[in-house]
Amino acid sequence: MGQISFEDDCLIRELDSRYYGFLDLSNSKNVDIRNLVQQTVTNLQNYIANGQLPDMKNTHDNKNAIQKYDPSNPVDQHMENASSQNNEDSKLLDKQICEKGAVGDEKAQDEQYINALCKLGHLHLLLGEYSEALSAYQKYLRFRENNYWTNHAFIYGIGVAYFKLRCFKWAIKSFQELLYLSPNFTCANEVHLRLGLMLKHCGEFHIAQKHLQLALLYTYPSTFSELQVKFQIAHLYEVQNKHKAAKDGYEFLLNEKNISLELKADVYRQLGWMYHCVECLGEKKEREANALNFLQKSIEADPKSGQSLYLLGRCYAGINKVHDAFLAYRNSVEKSEGNADTWCSIGVLYQQQNQPTDALQAYICAVQLDKDHKAAWTNLGILYESCGQLRDAYACYLNATKQISFQSSLFRRKQAIRMKKDTIGLSKGLSQRITFLEGQLSQAPLPSITSKRRQLCSIEEAWNLPISLEMNSRQQQTAQMLPRQITKQSPIQGPPPPYPHSQLSQSPIPAKRIKDDGAGQPELMQNNIQASSQLHQNLINISDSLNQRNFNAMPETNKNSEQSVVDTFDDISNDIYKQNETIKLERLSHDALSNNEDSKHNEYNNGVATDDLSTTFKIQMDSKQLMAAVKLLPIDEPPVHCTILQVNAPPPSPPDCPPQKLTRDQLLPPTPSVHLENKKNAFSPQLQEFCLKHPIAVVRGLAGALKLDLGLFSTKTLVEANPDHSVEVRTQVHQSPDENWDTSQGKRVWACISHRSHTTIAKYAQYQASSFQDSLKDESDKGFPGSQAMSDSDSKDSVSNSNIVLKRKKHKINSKMLRFGTNVDLSDEKKWKPQLTELQKLPAFARVISAANMLSHVGHVILGMNTVQLYMKVPGSRTPGHQENNNFCSININIGPGDCEWFAVPDAYWGGVHNLCEKNNISYLHGSWWPVLEDLYKENIPVYRFIQKPGDLVWVNAGCVHWVQSVGWCNNIAWNVGPLTARQYSLAIERYEWNKVQAFKSIVPMVHLSWNLARNIKVSDTKLFELIKMCLLQTLKNVLHIQEYVRSKGVEIRFNGRGKNEASHYCGQCEVEVFNVLFIKEQEKRHVVHCLSCALKLSPSLQGIVCLEEYRLSELQRVYDSFTLHRTQGLAYTQ
Repeated sequence: MGQISFEDDCLIRELDSRYYGFLDLSNSKNVDIRNLVQQTVTNLQNYIANGQLPDMKNTHDNKNAIQKYDPSNPVDQHMENASSQNNEDSKLLDKQICEKGAVGDEKAQDEQYINALCKLGHLHLLLGEYSEALSAYQKYLRFRENNYWTNHAFIYGIGVAYFKLRCFKWAIKSFQELLYLSPNFTCANEVHLRLGLMLKHCGEFHIAQKHLQLALLYTYPSTFSELQVKFQIAHLYEVQNKHKAAKDGYEFLLNEKNISLELKADVYRQLGWMYHCVECLGEKKEREANALNFLQKSIEADPKSGQSLYLLGRCYAGINKVHDAFLAYRNSVEKSEGNADTWCSIGVLYQQQNQPTDALQAYICAVQLDKDHKAAWTNLGILYESCGQLRDAYACYLNATKQISFQSSLFRRKQAIRMKKDTIGLSKGLSQRITFLEGQLSQAPLPSITSKRRQLCSIEEAWNLPISLEMNSRQQQTAQMLPRQITKQSPIQGPPPPYPHSQLSQSPIPAKRIKDDGAGQPELMQNNIQASSQLHQNLINISDSLNQRNFNAMPETNKNSEQSVVDTFDDISNDIYKQNETIKLERLSHDALSNNEDSKHNEYNNGVATDDLSTTFKIQMDSKQLMAAVKLLPIDEPPVHCTILQVNAPPPSPPDCPPQKLTRDQLLPPTPSVHLENKKNAFSPQLQEFCLKHPIAVVRGLAGALKLDLGLFSTKTLVEANPDHSVEVRTQVHQSPDENWDTSQGKRVWACISHRSHTTIAKYAQYQASSFQDSLKDESDKGFPGSQAMSDSDSKDSVSNSNIVLKRKKHKINSKMLRFGTNVDLSDEKKWKPQLTELQKLPAFARVISAANMLSHVGHVILGMNTVQLYMKVPGSRTPGHQENNNFCSININIGPGDCEWFAVPDAYWGGVHNLCEKNNISYLHGSWWPVLEDLYKENIPVYRFIQKPGDLVWVNAGCVHWVQSVGWCNNIAWNVGPLTARQYSLAIERYEWNKVQAFKSIVPMVHLSWNLARNIKVSDTKLFELIKMCLLQTLKNVLHIQEYVRSKGVEIRFNGRGKNEASHYCGQCEVEVFNVLFIKEQEKRHVVHCLSCALKLSPSLQGIVCLEEYRLSELQRVYDSFTLHRTQGLAYTQ
């Protein structure tokens, strides 16, 4: 085993995942460090294998060792600046060797072994050995399952390893947890960028943009420039079809003086392809001229770019300049030999020129380079079918369909809204051809020696031919011979994903539509060939528009081959991770890299320090003791993450489902229901107890028992009261309640279509009435529309593009679109006084405003939660699956006259529903989903299903997952309530914290609410008291610590106070709740509130930021000390 010197030991102890991207070990300048790292890796591997500690000399004087390195060297400056950032492994290893090394304590040896695994992961990561790094990290994680979240460098390292191995699901989870635990982490800007790129790939555009914008705020050193992030934001607009915003973003970048040549080439490439594809950017002739101009400029800026040359060839082909197209393709192949897209496009040109053998060879090149290239497989099938070789065509179509089915689900939810009918019809047309060929082949005679000679070799023979060199020579010869113009009408090319981002988006927009009726099923083989030729051109157009290197659904395990490790950043932008050592290393000396926040965090959360923290801050402390304890906390770095959960709690995550295996009957439980006979029953305590002990409950006959005048909420009354009141409208596909079909895939899906627009009550009332009248006319032929099973749907998206919606409607065969009037705000007491007064007849636990309702203590309006909202429905109107905001209970009353059908899953199983959403590539929080019932049953998840009649009240208990569809024409009213129980409060704060992890805004300000509860109520339930008191403790501690830190920066804290009914404050950047200490900065002529973390991103010294205080410290101390456990029994609102 090699000896490691004292100085080298100190250097190795400094290295962890935070140096990734900054310390380039492939650079010849760092060859000594690379050799040292490799030697250490070998030693650690031997130690792990043999159970022996590497021979490292122990010392505590790191400064002397650092002095051996040249302080003028930026890398060595980084080592010195980051010396205070030793990760958990090094600190524990030092401490344990010092205290217990001679004793040989077994526990210390275990700790050394575990920390060696983490260090091994860091070093593999720095060496670019991602599979090995992930393996070491995962072994470390198995030993640290109960406290891994205290080691931020580990979470960052494993997140990077997952990212580099394209395990995006796990990378996103790791990075989200890291930002939750440490918003000021040294590499937080790198984390935000990677999250933005991965979420963009997954179609979560809003959250992706949020992370990319946050990446711009940091002043930390970075491996990317501000312009590169702005380029990604512009591309984000482009993939959403926000072409004007994208064009403005790209043009802004071109006007920047310090733009690099690589980035300029990328920008020109994007603009060129946009002009080629996007009709709204001008007349076709002008657009094509601009496209060619920009692509040529891209090639001038980066002559080695095979992608720009490929797109230039596509543009030439689109305007019939075949010779120029071939030259561009040839140059593209020379620059990037492994580009399957180029070979596929070459094949298209050969096929159009009636050169089937050359086309075959080009397509084979494409599918050999990318076996999942659906466009090449499709075109190859068309080629074989046109030559009468049906078995080969059938095999190729099967390969193409398999790839479409495999990949489409990942993108369909977000992409289909941007794809025209033609592209969705591609898989549909292929399915028709496959079905037809199956029928033909089953009747075809066996091949004989007298059979007609084949025009092309079979797919098996073609696959094994050494054709690449031959193709290159043919390419040179044929380019001179081909005519300048194509005699056929040239297809208008649809765009592959915008380059250089070929693996992160798929939004082809072909100009022609597949003629579904053109693929009739003739009886004779000759008719088959004729039908094939009719489809030939259209299929080429569409499949060529899909001509791109496909991005496989992300793997969830690391790939075995080192060759399969894809640096996704290289695909995203050629510029972001260029190995520019000079730029990177100069940045390393920036003071921000010496940020040792996570080191401080570990001091308070590892080993003995963890125990100290738990005993120092506990709810038994009074405010003076708390203040004294805060005084002992360090203020040289920002306060660590504040959670209102228990001290040292792990990051919140979806729970596992209960392990008990349910029978079929248990998977379909009867819905708890009670029928009220009179007012006395409605006001009995037993009714509230009944509701609170079930996940969901139906209270039947409530309106009759309480003599509620539901007519006040009828459409007629609403129109008479406020005809111009705003209504949000969701345009949906009408389907039966237990089905959600996507006909383009021919299967049930989870994604639920929903297009947003707005109208007025009067206009929606007209639609509601006309819908009913139309149904009466059709009833004799079609039956009751509310019960029809409409077997068609589309990908989910919430957009307001009426043009796309109308175009879709024309192409739907068996679909019926409906409009659902939702979120009608009834909070204005002046407008809706009779309606709101009528609801006062309800029992206290179900009222909108009640002392026993937590949401009545917020102190300001939260629309739809502590105010009433109304829903106006026609048959088939859907409220997709969800849990209520912050897991509060909800009340829903059906006004009638029609029924509603409800589906509900107990809150204990919400983690299982979340996992199924992920499996179906839909965001649980941000997405719109309608569960497939059989999927739930297979996962052992029970589902309540019941009908809500007019006058019935549905009680949705805390955390219950539910989705609803109207059976008839009806209105519903709904609001949220928060019973004062420990269970309700616990679920609310858990979701509040999980929302932070998911970068999802909690519209219930739980910290503000908790302090108001402490002011307003007396609690006798011990568990509820402890939960609220813990929230007060954590937030008061955080307020005190922030104030100490701010004062240490020399910033004055001004008292601002709070106005009556003033809304709670949220950070204008990250949208977390900001309590008491507000950081204000003027942005775009308005004053924006920031949390401390985001304020430090804008100004590390807090200069130029105003700090305001909402409550005087004495008031918070008084509330904290006064909130004690109330011993009196019998309070109605306690558990």
